[in-house]
Order: sequence, then C-alpha cells, then structure tokens
Amino acid sequence: MITAENTAQPTTPTVLLSISNVEARYGAVRALRGVSLDVPQGGFVAILGANGAGKSTTLKTISGLVEPEKGSIRYDGRAVTGQRPDAAVGRGISHVPEGREVFPFLTVRENLAMGAFTRRDRVGIAADLERVYGYFPILRERTGQQAGRLSGGQQQMLAIARALLAKPRLILLDEPSLGLSPRLIGEIFTILTRINREDGVTLMVVEQNARIALDHADYGYVLELGRVVLADTAARLRENEDVREFYLGHRAETVRGDARRWKRRKTWR
Repeated sequence: MITAENTAQPTTPTVLLSISNVEARYGAVRALRGVSLDVPQGGFVAILGANGAGKSTTLKTISGLVEPEKGSIRYDGRAVTGQRPDAAVGRGISHVPEGREVFPFLTVRENLAMGAFTRRDRVGIAADLERVYGYFPILRERTGQQAGRLSGGQQQMLAIARALLAKPRLILLDEPSLGLSPRLIGEIFTILTRINREDGVTLMVVEQNARIALDHADYGYVLELGRVVLADTAARLRENEDVREFYLGHRAETVRGDARRWKRRKTWR
C-alpha cells in the first residue's frame, strides 16, 4: 500500500542568503568576478581560499561595506544589493570582521552593550547577555576590564558575543582563527557550532584554516581570484583531491617532493 509517509519527498532547505553573479572592485582592482552562492537557513557555510581570493570582499559586499558593481544579493527573500551596513544589522545580519575590531578603551560590558545598540527590548537583551556568558564564561569574569587588555582569543570571543547581542539570524565571520593557538581555535569553532545548532543562527565563515572549517561546517565554497571554483558539502570537500592537496596539506601520492605544486594543476583550472 502506498501511504503519505512513504511517498513524502525530502524538503529543500530554505535559502536565507543568495548571491548571484556579484562583481566588486577596489579602484582598478577587480576583487569579485561573478560570485554566486547560497546560504541555507540554519546552515553553517565555510568560504575557503588563499589570500586575495575575494573571501573578505564577499562578506563586506553582503554587509554593505563594499558596494557591488554588478549582480544581486537577496536576503530572506528580499533584494538587499548595495544595502547600508546599518540596514544590514537591522535585517538581522551581524559581521565579525577580520582582526576582531573590538573597542579597546571600552569595557567588555560596554562592548557587548554596543552590540545591542539597535535593540529596545531590555528583558530580551538581559536574557541574551546571560546566554552569551554561558557560551563565553571568561567574558563574565572580565566584564569590567578594557577590551584592549584582553588576550587575542578573548577579544575574538568578545567580537562574536557582541555580534550575538544584535540578535542576528545570520553572522558573517572573517578569519575567526587568525592569530590564535590551536587549542583556542578548536574552542572557538566548538562554540560556533553550538551557536549554530542550539540557537539556530546561520553562519557564514571565511577561513584559511580549511581543516577546522570543514570539520565544523555543513557546506563549503572555494574561491580563487574572485571566482567560485568549487562548491560541495563539507564532507565531500574534505575528500576532494585538490582540496586535500592545496588546502589541507596532503601530498598527492603520485607526485614527489616540492615539484608537485608546479607539475600538477588543480582540476578546476
């Protein structure tokens, strides 16, 4: 007998953010050359690539810090191409920039209050502050300390916590592992996974540490020279021969020594 249960089709994840053929430049330098990608609601998406690939520019274009020259950006079903940064925050997009960019002369508590600047729901802010302290207990201990006196890892935690206080649906994170020890990198990404799974916050993470990013993300994109050259689930990207050699540090068995870099080309070239 055919029943509704055994004929049900798998549901397609709702796309929260969609970028289509986006181009952007800094003066005469073209940074993005037709970037297209989708971020599903509740997903954890990693953007991989070398320096100069266009990863940070992609995030800045989404959050309004860089105006795209061509293409379109849709968020939650609405066109938001060229939106102002303050409008992005109002729509539920938080951006954690490379280098953390905390306010060094403000205290931890004052930095967190800046994250909630656009909100007026005091009860909700208090509840979210406790949730943030649950993720980052060290911030509760350092609440009265100037942010500039925190360690690099603690400043990264503060930057993420500040983004959470805006009550976002989507957080853009630019190189959250930059300058941190392996232990702290693992701790940061474990907390990001909790934020994604427990709070349902969608994450889009730019990361040069491809191994840690693919270990925690659901899906990934590889950028080179301003273009998306590869897109797949994180699990399949971890097994991709080119990703393994050029981003995860695994040597190709058929090529020996330092010659492998110039003798073997990536398959997407």
